[in-house]
Amino acid sequence: MPTKHDPRAQRTLRLATGTALCLAISFAMGLSIPFLAPVLCLLLGMANRPLSFKAGIGLALAVMLTTGCGLLLIPVLDYYPATGVLLISLGLFLAFRHGLQGGNNLIVTFLMIGLTMISAAGVADFGAAVAVIAAMVSGLSLAVLAVTCSHWLFPEPAQPARPPATAAMPPEEVNRVALRATLIVIPTFLLALIDPSKYLPIILKAVSLGQQSSTTNTRNAAHELLGSTLLGGVLAIAFWCALSLFVHLWMFFLWMLLFGLLVGRKLYRLSPTLQTPGFWLNTLITMIILLGQSVQDSAAGKDVYTAFAMRMGLFIVVTLYACLMVYWLEQRRPAPKRAH
Repeated sequence: MPTKHDPRAQRTLRLATGTALCLAISFAMGLSIPFLAPVLCLLLGMANRPLSFKAGIGLALAVMLTTGCGLLLIPVLDYYPATGVLLISLGLFLAFRHGLQGGNNLIVTFLMIGLTMISAAGVADFGAAVAVIAAMVSGLSLAVLAVTCSHWLFPEPAQPARPPATAAMPPEEVNRVALRATLIVIPTFLLALIDPSKYLPIILKAVSLGQQSSTTNTRNAAHELLGSTLLGGVLAIAFWCALSLFVHLWMFFLWMLLFGLLVGRKLYRLSPTLQTPGFWLNTLITMIILLGQSVQDSAAGKDVYTAFAMRMGLFIVVTLYACLMVYWLEQRRPAPKRAH
């Protein structure tokens, strides 16, 4: 039960409100990748503090750096594809490694999006890469505004309880886990090179799985990774059915607020479960990506149910592959030396 200085209730309200605002405004403004802003809002909101001016400048510089990296890699992928893929693999490995060593996870996420989504889009059409950059900038701007607004509505308590310190990963484990996360993302990136318009959103899912696998126990990998993906799909179906009762932008906002509150209670352990916060965060991200694309398919006059089934199938395949990588690398882990 939350106490007087327990910030979990405020954080749940803040996360749900900010995400719902981002989702509704993104579709109202007709952004090209409307589900990107609420996903970024989730990642920003997990920091549980408002962004300072210095942090905002840092994020802007991070976006410039990551987008610049992606644009510079487009000619390499065009003329020397093998070299380009190797460079991107190295960049992903270093980004994951930096995050595992205590780096800012949001900066790491931007770097991975720049290395993969922007470069893959640019191979097919440079204009598409520019469109992805514009979507990232507009999505980040909207996410920052939503986080600031939600902090104003639901501020942190004056003296919030400090969370327990996270145990640092042993240095010898960092390279192995970073390699595992890189191997999870690379096949999806190669798939996006074939048809960026169809597979770009799958990269975002693979990046999320790569980050989630960094904190997943091998024993629970299938339950953690596959379970959150399947639950995200079930929630997306439930959200779609609820929205179909009365299609309106305000209802879109209110349903997102409700689903955000339900999952947020689990994420912040107001309603304790056996699952980790990473499980619930990945569940919410999966739901938003699937739902956002379904709404776009409906607006474009496509067969929503067939597209959803194919997309969900791809998500499950990517997740099963992530589980396979976790188990495969664990089997090749050197046995600890015994002391004589």
